[in-house]
Amino acid sequence: MKKALAVLLAILSATALTSAGGGAAGAAPLPVRWDLLSAVVPALFPETPPPGANVPCKPSAAHPDPVILVNPTFANQATAFQAGAPYLKNAGYCVYSFNYGNPAYLPETPVQALGDIRDGGRTLQAKVRAVLAETGAKKVDLVGHSQGGGIMPAYYVNVLGGAKYVDKFVGISPSNHGTTLSTIALLQPTLGPVGPGVMKILDVLGPALSQQAIGSELAKEVYAGGDTRPGVTYTTIVSIHDQVVTPYPRQYLKGDAVTNITLQEGCLKDWSEHLSTVYSRRAWNHVLNALDPGNAKPVPCEAVAPYFGSEPQPWAYDMTMLEQLAN
Repeated sequence: MKKALAVLLAILSATALTSAGGGAAGAAPLPVRWDLLSAVVPALFPETPPPGANVPCKPSAAHPDPVILVNPTFANQATAFQAGAPYLKNAGYCVYSFNYGNPAYLPETPVQALGDIRDGGRTLQAKVRAVLAETGAKKVDLVGHSQGGGIMPAYYVNVLGGAKYVDKFVGISPSNHGTTLSTIALLQPTLGPVGPGVMKILDVLGPALSQQAIGSELAKEVYAGGDTRPGVTYTTIVSIHDQVVTPYPRQYLKGDAVTNITLQEGCLKDWSEHLSTVYSRRAWNHVLNALDPGNAKPVPCEAVAPYFGSEPQPWAYDMTMLEQLAN
C-alpha cells in the first residue's frame, strides 16, 4: 500500500512539473507553501523528491551551477524541501536532492541522516559526481539545513577534497563546530558512567547525533584546518532562537569569503527557530542572494512563526501575536 501511494505521489509531482514546464522559461511557477505542516504527508515517502528536484535540467548562463539540497538530521529530502526546492526551481536553478544516513535496519524510513556523517559525506560526494556528469557543469552549489548545511557537507568539502567541485556553500541553521543542544550535551561528563554510556548508545543507534555534539572527534577532524577552504564562498543563515544548534554563534564560520547572516537583525518579528528556518521565506530569500550576489535584493522583514514557517495555516497558528510582540 505504501509503495502504491508513493508511486501516486510521484505521478502527481511529475504531472505538476510537466504542467509547469519543469522550470522552463515562460512556464507557470510551481506552488510554494511556507508551512512545515505541508511536509507531513510527503515525509512518509522519502524516496520521492520534493517538487522541482531531480528533473532533467540544463543549467542556464545566468545560473550555471546546479544546486544540491542537503537535508537535516531526522528528516529526508521530502520533509525538508517542499518549499525550498520549488522556490529555487522557480528562480531558474537546476535543483537536486537525495537522502543519506538512513539506518541500515530501516532503509526506507522517513527518518534519515542518522548514520555516520563520514558515510553521509561519501554519499554527497557520489551525488555531486552524478549531478556534474548529468548537467555538464563544472561545479555545484550546496544548500542545506542543520547537519545538511553544516558538518556533513563540511566533511565532504574539508576532508574529502570536495572544495574543487563546490562554488557556493549555504547553510541554514547549520550544525557547525558541534552543539550543546541547549546544554543537554554538556551532561556527558556527569553522573559517573551514565553520561558517556548514553553517548555510546547514540553511537550505535544514530552516530550522527553524537558526532554533532560539542567536542566530538568528528568535529575536531572536520574543522582542524579551519572552517573554510579556498575557492568556496560560504553563507550561514542563523536564528538567535535556535534551540538545537546552540549556542547559536557556533553556527557562524570564520575565514575568507564568509557571510554570516542573523535573521533577527533588523527584524524582531522573525521568530523562526531551528525547525521553521527551512520553511522561512526570509531564509530562502537570503539563499537566493547568496547564490546570485550580483542580483541580490533586500529581504523584507515579515513575521515567521516558530515551528511552522512564514505562512502557517490559520487554524494552526495565529500570526497576529508575532506582530504584537514586535511592537
